[in-house]
Amino acid sequence: MSVTPSIVQYEFIGLDAKVVKSSNPSVVGIAGKVDDETRNSLVILHDGEKKVIIKDTAVFEFVMPNGTVVELDGKVLIGRAEDRLKKRPRRLW
Repeated sequence: MSVTPSIVQYEFIGLDAKVVKSSNPSVVGIAGKVDDETRNSLVILHDGEKKVIIKDTAVFEFVMPNGTVVELDGKVLIGRAEDRLKKRPRRLW
């Protein structure tokens, strides 16, 4: 899998994720499997607890199934997963 702008259309539930940066310092470093995704948040299973992380204020690091590590700003992930599939990806870098 190559890292392209279409990476935001990927399904993130079930992937390993880590919060790298956030405006809320208490959530930085939370890591685990993505358990659920809503329009504005990701639910990460961390040490047996479900932690709700707001997408707009965080930068996430995802480990893709092939082992590639991808860092994404949560602002590009805002929206329901099914709606992100319909949108045409924009090149942000």
